[in-house]
Amino acid sequence: MPDYFSHGQLVSVLTAQPLDRFLDYRAPEGGCFQGSYVEVPLGPRTVIGVVWGAGAGGYDPSKIRSVRGVLDVPPMRDEMQEFLERAAAYTLTPLHAMLRLATRVPGLTDSPSARKVYALGAKRPDKMTDARRRVLAVLEEHGGLPFTLGELAELAGVGTGVVKGLAKLGAVEEREAPRDQPYPWLDPDFRSNDLNDEQTAAVDALKTQIRSADYHATLLKGVTGSGKTEVYLEAVAEALRIGRQALVLLPEIALSAEFIKRIEARFGATPAEWHSGVTMTERRRCWKMVATGDAQIVVGARSALFLPFRDLGVIVVDEEHDTSYKQEDGVLYNARDMAVLRASILGGDVVLASATPSLESWANVEFGKYNKLVLNERFGAAVMPEMSAIDMRAEDLPGGTWISPSLRQMVLARLAKGEQSLLFLNRRGYAPVTICRACGNQIACDHCDARMVEHRFLKRLMCHQCGETKPIPEVCPSCEQEGRLAAVGPGVERLAEEAEQAFPEARIALLSSDRFGSARALKEHIKSIADGEADLIIGTQIVAKGHNFPLLTLVGVIDADLGLQGSDLRAAERTFQLMRQVSGRAGRADIPGQAVLQTFQPEHPVVQAILSGDEDGFWLAEAAERRAAEVPPYGRMAGIILSSPDIQEVFDIGGLLARKQDPLLRIGAQLFGPAPAPIARIRGRHRVRLLIKTSKTAPLQAAIAKWVGQVRIPASVRLTIDIDPQSFY
Repeated sequence: MPDYFSHGQLVSVLTAQPLDRFLDYRAPEGGCFQGSYVEVPLGPRTVIGVVWGAGAGGYDPSKIRSVRGVLDVPPMRDEMQEFLERAAAYTLTPLHAMLRLATRVPGLTDSPSARKVYALGAKRPDKMTDARRRVLAVLEEHGGLPFTLGELAELAGVGTGVVKGLAKLGAVEEREAPRDQPYPWLDPDFRSNDLNDEQTAAVDALKTQIRSADYHATLLKGVTGSGKTEVYLEAVAEALRIGRQALVLLPEIALSAEFIKRIEARFGATPAEWHSGVTMTERRRCWKMVATGDAQIVVGARSALFLPFRDLGVIVVDEEHDTSYKQEDGVLYNARDMAVLRASILGGDVVLASATPSLESWANVEFGKYNKLVLNERFGAAVMPEMSAIDMRAEDLPGGTWISPSLRQMVLARLAKGEQSLLFLNRRGYAPVTICRACGNQIACDHCDARMVEHRFLKRLMCHQCGETKPIPEVCPSCEQEGRLAAVGPGVERLAEEAEQAFPEARIALLSSDRFGSARALKEHIKSIADGEADLIIGTQIVAKGHNFPLLTLVGVIDADLGLQGSDLRAAERTFQLMRQVSGRAGRADIPGQAVLQTFQPEHPVVQAILSGDEDGFWLAEAAERRAAEVPPYGRMAGIILSSPDIQEVFDIGGLLARKQDPLLRIGAQLFGPAPAPIARIRGRHRVRLLIKTSKTAPLQAAIAKWVGQVRIPASVRLTIDIDPQSFY
């Protein structure tokens, strides 16, 4: 039972405001508990905070203000407070920023009464305006889920009068609804699926761990199509049987539609969802029902890890190797690692599932920190695809084309059989560079040191760093010559254009995240492909993330060498993972599949490892290289990014930090830099990087805190600390 503070007692409150301290208030009439969510005065405003404990005192008692009210939600649990504190300490993030992640939900202060919501009606208006069409499109895209009036109007970009007008016509249904309804009850014994011997053994091991109610971390490694999902859903079912909640993290919200259907088929009802594609109304409902225990399973993106679960028993991190689990802006954290931390605090299980685990997880199994369960065979009649390479040095490929003659013949053979093929290229847009053939100028972003990517579908050039767009010019902005601009290199849009000419009879589907205005539109497109409404799929890495296309029997990787370029220490690992994942899309049903890699380096060790399927050999070699270099997971690294509108200022601060590195030297750390970041300017801010490398056991965070604390950082300079960096741009 949390500590109780009676009326007038001093309490220490943490708010999500950018303050570096706790604030003392007097407990309100009726008192409050440690962990209570409260409204408190802060200057002229009222803000939300959490009672963290007893007040410190030491202030003029007459100046201490009172808590204005306690929110009608369960108090934050001790384990959640500990999780936020330890996550903040590990990532060197201010605690108030961590609390913001845990309270980022609309309407927490709203009363629990009923409210009016608006859903799709049965009629269609006789007169259809553009504004009305946008309102109906929003409702259709979200599958008829209800919205509040303001939320629907904002999403559609219309005034509230448009929505009310549609309600009068019956095109939109207006109704009263409780603010926060419990989710339907999920039955762990509703319908179990048949399992093979490997799956059964893995399920039994997970069930035993979950029933013990102790912390366990397990790497569930299985080849694509081996039924990892069925295994970890049985672990989820066991958690439900003993009255605990479950969280399943997915790396891509486009996966959630298919996954929700699997949950419904297994447990008889739909779970709670938490990601950017969910309405604000549903996010509020999910947050509150999680806190009361009326949401048994949550399917979500990485931020779902900060929900206030009443009794979380198991966390599943699906595709645990995926780089999207690393938050790269705001609070920098890796959701996979934070999931392990949270499970260890609450005495629960964390299951890390992947066909191609990260080297960090592989090493943690070797260190004895994680258990390991392996599924070596595809489920049912499906078998792993046959792997081969096309040596592009031997192909007669016309200029300006990228589909080799050999791959073209393979696709034609599949089309003749009525089977699907996938051409994979991990590059969005039409072309990565637009160059002037007269003066050689490459069109760059005005705000970043990055080339603008042509998106012919949008008729725009786009910066993939800051999102800036501009029309595709007719005249070179440098030499002002007309008609001399040329697109250089392929993106998926250009590849699709080539495919239309090479396979004129084929139904072609382009699958790239930037082509869809909403998550629901992307989900529907994926479903249509799975239902056989396309013959040829052109896709970026989004196609590698767990989708199941039963008719797909051929995967052709257009540029298998792309990820091997650059100096990223994880380049080989990520190329290996991506190639294995995308190849695994082929032959997932009862028709054998084939995967081919177009490469100019067929003898490269990574390409050879992919073709041979010698995963253990690849990981042993990769681990040996990292161990010799004392880099993660056999050493520790932290990135320091300084940015400012003034390039001299940012180098001055970087140089000052480099001269004051004694706290780092005391732990045996090496400091590299300051140096311009690979992308040296983003959104008009010049960027300088420093990199710290030290041993596995060194107290890195404490040393960095002392080091940075020596230097006064001007308000115009932004300093970001990235513990365990995943990217180095």
